[in-house]
Amino acid sequence: MSEDISHIGGNASDKIKSFLVDRRKLFKATGLNPKLETTFGDSVVAGLRLSEITIHQNAVEPLSLEARVVCKTHITQDMVNGHGTLHGGCSALLIDFCSSLATIALQIHTTGFPGLGFSETIHVVFHAPALLGEEIRVVNTCTSAGEVVQSARTEIWSVTHHRLVVSGVHVTVKPQKPKKGKPTTDVPIISKL
Repeated sequence: MSEDISHIGGNASDKIKSFLVDRRKLFKATGLNPKLETTFGDSVVAGLRLSEITIHQNAVEPLSLEARVVCKTHITQDMVNGHGTLHGGCSALLIDFCSSLATIALQIHTTGFPGLGFSETIHVVFHAPALLGEEIRVVNTCTSAGEVVQSARTEIWSVTHHRLVVSGVHVTVKPQKPKKGKPTTDVPIISKL
């Protein structure tokens, strides 16, 4: 992703747009290792272009806010399976990474600080194939960025064929400090394996 934000539409602040466009800043602020040269799917993530970041009222509950983040890319060789279509694992990577951008956008807007947890679940539904070379649009909406649990939904659309390719829901949980308590050393631990 380029660090230029002039092409990113939406009503989010320049602070949010600048933060989300710089993946290394994102890694550092969320406690990930910014010193890694590459990570899983790095070439896929590097090919994403942010096109919109919008904060708006939830249509169902007007007192709640949502964040919408839209990314675009073309399906390249490293994103396909043996059939030449978007690989399911790559779809999950796109849902994981892009929905996290929407979650972080909402967190920054509401609290001023980004925060990200660990993936608890990623539910993926495959609707139609997308072929090598097709342009896709990854539309992400974060509806809940709470203290402990965050959730976002994603739709991956083929711009080329105007159809839904994949949809998913990503739930993350912020790490919690263990509760301090008195250790119980007098109770034997028995394995049930």
